[in-house]
Amino acid sequence: MQIVATKRFGKRLRKQPVKIKKEFKKRIRLFTSDMFHPLLNTHKLSGKAKNMWSFNISGDIRVVFDANQKGVVILVDIGSHSELYS
Repeated sequence: MQIVATKRFGKRLRKQPVKIKKEFKKRIRLFTSDMFHPLLNTHKLSGKAKNMWSFNISGDIRVVFDANQKGVVILVDIGSHSELYS
């Protein structure tokens, strides 16, 4: 699996608190080994983002990503539920 990040994702990750950045590193390692691990709560989104997926970093922090058939995962955005879906 190849993981790439958009510019937007990089900017938003840099703005996250240190605690969230550390948790992201742990969760992305878990994600690369098992994309559907129960701790991640990986799920397909609906509505405007119906072609995207999401996984949990911590209580309210999510990562939105797009996965294609060639095994490439594109990290699109990171933030709280309200920041991402409102």
